[in-house]
Amino acid sequence: MSLLDSMNIIGSGLTAERFRMDIALQNIANQNTTRTANGEPYRRKQVVFVERGMSFSDALRTEAAKVEGGGVRVTQVVESQRDFIPVYDPDHPDANEEGYVMMPNVNTTEERVDLMAASNSYEANLTALKLVQSLALKALDIGK
Repeated sequence: MSLLDSMNIIGSGLTAERFRMDIALQNIANQNTTRTANGEPYRRKQVVFVERGMSFSDALRTEAAKVEGGGVRVTQVVESQRDFIPVYDPDHPDANEEGYVMMPNVNTTEERVDLMAASNSYEANLTALKLVQSLALKALDIGK
């Protein structure tokens, strides 16, 4: 695997984790949104990653010592199907006949944990990128 392939894999991880952080922040920002464009409360969103692999034809074309592909990519953002949270607030404009408002299915603690996990993964990818950069500089020094 070349250094450029390593950087490509690390870059895909950085991009995916940044997107995951953006979705977690979007969930936190909409934790009190009781009505969206479709008329119901905001639904928590989650990111789905998959390995960025090689196709079979690409694998046949590569040499045994050379690995191409790798990394991750975001395939979709799915909405949570958990129930909304009923909150008694008869003065709220979105309250039903019994006075309950359906609040989004966003748990702030869960979002903060997800945000911390994404941030830690992002930092790990940055550390790996610095290591690859250091290896590249050492390789250039050897060539002098």
